Amino acid sequence: MRKIFILFLLFLYVNIFPQPETALKVSEPATAELSSEGFHLINTLMQKYVDEKKLPGMVTMIAQHGKVISFMKFGWMYSGKPMQLNSFFRIASMTKPITSVAVMILYDEGSLKLDDPVSKYIPEFKDLKVLSGMDKDGIKLEEQIRPMTIRNLLMHTSGLALGGQNTLVDSMYSAAGLSDGNLKDMIQKLAKIPLLYQPGTRWNYSRSSDVLAYLVEVVSGKPFNVFIKEKIFDPLQMNETGYNVPTEKLNRVAAVYSPEDSCGIKVLSNPEINNVSAEVKFFSGNGGLISTAKDYMIFSQMLLNKGQINGVRILKTKTVELMTSDQISNEIMPQDGFFGSLLCGMGFGLGFAVVKENNPSVFIGSAGSYWWSGSANTYFYIDPQKDLILIFMSQFVPNFYYPVCKEFRELVYKYIIK
Repeated sequence: MRKIFILFLLFLYVNIFPQPETALKVSEPATAELSSEGFHLINTLMQKYVDEKKLPGMVTMIAQHGKVISFMKFGWMYSGKPMQLNSFFRIASMTKPITSVAVMILYDEGSLKLDDPVSKYIPEFKDLKVLSGMDKDGIKLEEQIRPMTIRNLLMHTSGLALGGQNTLVDSMYSAAGLSDGNLKDMIQKLAKIPLLYQPGTRWNYSRSSDVLAYLVEVVSGKPFNVFIKEKIFDPLQMNETGYNVPTEKLNRVAAVYSPEDSCGIKVLSNPEINNVSAEVKFFSGNGGLISTAKDYMIFSQMLLNKGQINGVRILKTKTVELMTSDQISNEIMPQDGFFGSLLCGMGFGLGFAVVKENNPSVFIGSAGSYWWSGSANTYFYIDPQKDLILIFMSQFVPNFYYPVCKEFRELVYKYIIK
């Protein structure tokens, strides 16, 4: 009976859902190495989250050896509207790797060097001071020991803060309204606020990728949204990724949910989050892009292929290898707090968390894998050793409230044929 049930599920998958060959163009043929039992357990896990009213719905994708081997949808985009394979998701911080790729395109073109001081391109940052403490006379500042570099921005070791955190500099960010206006307005405000720490001495999740977006504008002479469309989205045919969604496609936008006060889930009523068709002035490199699972799979496959897909090259091979290798020493990675738990045993590249060699005991996955996620529960994971990509898309905050991405990844690893 068990075999019959599994064969029935596979029959449904083959006959109802778009198949790998049509779901995504690929550069190399391959065979699926995930067992039928693995497919069943993953699908059961996702449906359980929906049935228990923990998550509204989700889309999952698995690709191996350049071929999509699973592309599934579960639950609802919003009340009365089932999730679609082409649903739109706010990918939030999964914008950051795209920003990093934009910077590295300019690096490949010879337009900048990673160890260039940021102030070479953004003169407003030339006189940035570092907060060294407070005394009875007020804030104490000191000079930068080593100037902030482009590499620091890519590694989140720039000295910048995020805003909304429990530090004096974070409170200054929040009060400044950094996202009110455009990227240049943000730079002018940041130039008046001290750095949280000396560049290169700590990893700190920050507005670094927003500064990188402005850097791209300065160096390329184009608005950031135009640059990434011309240099990344158009060449890769990521035709459904951008900062807003056309009115005629709004029925494909998944609503953002949050926990209900008593039990279950509710739509998050926040106009700034829910309005995805409004004109955008602040083209954030930190977050803000809206995409689909298929589009982000194309982007991920380009990275796994070391810079190219379907004959289109975005980055040089050595550049992708540099970006996705661990660039950071253990002593400056966070050891506590939210990111400390997420990055335990991780390194960091130029835009990605990287799984370290000594991490298998606490993280199921291959050394050298790299990943990141978005604040509304979106996630991508790339494993060069297994030639594997995982994509998970949902719309629920806070991120990591449930361990669904971890469980998804671990089931895939458990059932990959060795």
